[in-house]
Amino acid sequence: MKTPILPLPFRTRREFCAEAASMLAAGVLAGCGGSPSSPSSNTPQLTTMASTVSGRTVSLTVDAASPLASVGSAVQVQTSLGTFLVSRTSQEAFTALTAVCTHEGCTITGFEASRYVCPCHGSTYSTAGAVLMGPAARSLQQYATQFANGVVTFTV
Repeated sequence: MKTPILPLPFRTRREFCAEAASMLAAGVLAGCGGSPSSPSSNTPQLTTMASTVSGRTVSLTVDAASPLASVGSAVQVQTSLGTFLVSRTSQEAFTALTAVCTHEGCTITGFEASRYVCPCHGSTYSTAGAVLMGPAARSLQQYATQFANGVVTFTV
């Protein structure tokens, strides 16, 4: 039998703490981590791809063995200039975005169904960087890409 919740002046600190812990465990007081927009732990993680940096230009070699070999694929690229998301949108086109979520600055690590997923609060973005589901309100920064001779480049 559940103990009734008494008005605040009639509860002891112990009773209040026990009730608060019970509510938290039940999800009633869950914050961002327990919200409906939280990412699923089943969201596949992005593959990290090696790159080279020259000045402010990032280069990635794309061949048959590359994680970007097929249209619809995406990778995370960690460089001295920052962390980026690169996706192959067609046979000859790629997009490059910052990997920093515009909600609270977490690094985006998930990718599922052509959507980037932030692990912190579940914001999702299209491969063009547009917000598909909040709490983020702003798009990811996009960088122009070039693809020639099996190499994708973008300048930060």
